[in-house]
Parts: sequence; structure tokens; C-alpha cells
Amino acid sequence: MVKKVKRYFRLYKVLISQFFKVILQSKVDFLMGLLGFFLTQVMGIAFLYLVFEQIPSLQGWTLDQLIFIYGFAQIPRGIDHLLTDNIWMVAWRLVINGDFDRYMLRPMNIFFQVIAEKLQPDALGELLIGAILVVISLGKGIVIVDAGRILLFVVSVLAGALIYTSIKLFFASLAFWVKISGPFLQVAYEMANFAKYPTEIYAKAIRFIITWVIPFAFVAYLPASFFLKQEVSAAVIGIEYMIAVVFWCIAYAVFNHGTKVYESAGN
Repeated sequence: MVKKVKRYFRLYKVLISQFFKVILQSKVDFLMGLLGFFLTQVMGIAFLYLVFEQIPSLQGWTLDQLIFIYGFAQIPRGIDHLLTDNIWMVAWRLVINGDFDRYMLRPMNIFFQVIAEKLQPDALGELLIGAILVVISLGKGIVIVDAGRILLFVVSVLAGALIYTSIKLFFASLAFWVKISGPFLQVAYEMANFAKYPTEIYAKAIRFIITWVIPFAFVAYLPASFFLKQEVSAAVIGIEYMIAVVFWCIAYAVFNHGTKVYESAGN
């Protein structure tokens, strides 16, 4: 098992190094993409400021607290975006064009091949904004900090990234049956934007969907509230971790089954 892990780690380094050689052929495109994502995050923060110019608090939450929730949400999303962005290509192009054939022919784990084919450097904009906002919140003293919460912060971020990846993989895997599942994935993934704000402001139906059906509330608002309010139990992080594991098992099982029914493109 250890040898297998080491082998895949070496393969990952080789594949990613080849990818960087490609993107460095066009440094301007890389910098423009990074700048674009950075500005997108800045606009999201500006929107919060505009809202709070009219509304001093939102369901009891202050602007500083919402800034922390927004920043906290960007970190797991950025990790997922950086490492597994190529899953989108399964949903949009690889299955219907028959390009998925190359993964089927290689003697390697298929999922590993998909995510190891590329990184998404644009995600550094999300990670940078998220880290800056969290650090600013720490400086303002609105975040409860102790050794236990620091450890749970790391656990929550990793579990949140796994939830993002699991949801993305599940909807992308539908392409094995419907050929193009990009529209379904796009709708599901965009629901993450709801989780950047307190769920109490939404109707019950939306709260249920983003908490238990497509559980983006567990990658942003709910775990972030644990770090902001003393009365919120650490159990929310435990639930987030369990949801991440369950959704990953479901998504990976669907993906594996999809590879077994995959049919190459033909005419």
C-alpha cells in the first residue's frame, strides 16, 4: 500500500510538472486568469459592504462576521478548485467526445488520472482572498481561537474541500449516462453561493436543500459559525466530516460505475 501511494505521488509530480510547462508557454493568460478570479472575489466583498450600508445587521450577524464567513468559504472552495478542476471536463467534453478513452487504457486509477492532468492556478485568487479575510477577522478579535479550534479549522477546511469535490464528481459522473452533465453540475455548484450567508435568511426549502441535499452550508456558514459563537457546538464539525465521507463514497461509487458503462464516441 505504501509503495502504491509513493508511486502515485511520483506520477502526480511528473504529470503536474508537464502541465506547468504548458501553461508557462503563455504567462499572460495565466496572470490574467489569476487577476480575474481575484477581482471576482473583491467584487463579492464589495457587495457585502453595499448591503450593510443599508442594513446594519443581517439576522443578528454583523458585517465583520459575514466577512469571516465569506473568507472561510473561499478556502475549501479554492482547494477544490486548485486540485480537481479537471472534473468539469468530464461533465462537458471528455465523455461525449470520447477523450475519456485515454484514461481507460492506462494502468492507473482513473480518477487519479483525471485530477492529475491539470491544476487550476486561478484558484490562488480564491485562496488568497480567503486567507486575507480570515487573518483580518483574527485581528479584529471576532473569532474564538484556541488549540482545539485551530485543529478543527484544519479538519473543517479539508472536509469542506472534499464536499465540494464530491458534489462536483457526482454530477460530472452523470455524463456517463447523459453524455453532457455540465448544466446539472453548473446549477448544483452555483448553489454554493447561498452558503456564504446565514441560512436563516432563506426560505425553509432552500435551507433544507443547501444543508442536507447539496450540503454547501456545511462548507461555509455552519462550520464558520462555530468559530464565531461560543454557543455553537463542535458537533457541527463532526457532522461536516461525516457528510464529507458519505458524499465522497457515494460520488466515487457513481463515478466507478460510470466508467464501467462508458461507451467511447462513435458514428
